Amino acid sequence: DEPWRLKLGGERRSLTFLFTDIEGFTTLSEQTEPEVLVPALNDYLNRASQVVLDHGGIIDKFIGDAIVAVFGAFDDTVNHAQQAVDCALALDDFAHAFIEEKRAEGMDFGRTRIGVNTGTAIIGNFGGDLRFDYTSIGDAVNTAARLEGANKYFGTCICVAGSTVDLCPDSLMRPIGEIVLKGKEDDVFTFEPVPEVTPDAYSVADYAAAYAQMRSNDPDAVESFRELSENWPDDPLSAFHLTRLQTGETGARIVMDEK
Repeated sequence: DEPWRLKLGGERRSLTFLFTDIEGFTTLSEQTEPEVLVPALNDYLNRASQVVLDHGGIIDKFIGDAIVAVFGAFDDTVNHAQQAVDCALALDDFAHAFIEEKRAEGMDFGRTRIGVNTGTAIIGNFGGDLRFDYTSIGDAVNTAARLEGANKYFGTCICVAGSTVDLCPDSLMRPIGEIVLKGKEDDVFTFEPVPEVTPDAYSVADYAAAYAQMRSNDPDAVESFRELSENWPDDPLSAFHLTRLQTGETGARIVMDEK
């Protein structure tokens, strides 16, 4: 419909990037026959891609089992940050349901980890006469990928940068910390989005109070996170902060020693 877009070149603009990855997929691929693994992965990628498209994103590329998606590429009027956060929550719901489907079939399919970041990047057609890709380049893209990987560190499934959260005032979030990603000097205020309905999952208000104590170096934060971990033993983020505090760390600044 718009053939003029099919030329090399790009433009700098504000976008939101979403990265996904499947936990333990390399091990699964080594232990599973191709005739079983490939249909399962294709089904996952197809259905996950539909979730992205339903939320206004575009699929930049697949990297093995990973999905790279961009929001705001073609429409300056939309709140692409909100689209991406809503998409991340929907992907999380889909991924957990998919795990149960595969488990019923005898396959140990891993969790999907998601990173979301908003920032300025160059987007356009990159390549040459023989082949080119429509993609994005810039630090905002790399940060989203790094946040996806940070979930492994915190035990979470979704990490969202503060640059995205600032544009989503109606979304319920709980802070993870002021994260210094490996190889970076500046920290990224990072959050975990919370579904509107979280029955018996954890108390967002109690967590927020404990986090505020920790951030202000209040020694009572240790006891607050201990109570959270006892009351909600399946909440990995509370357990993560409790371990940090018990080993002598203070505050909410977390320096990552790995990607």
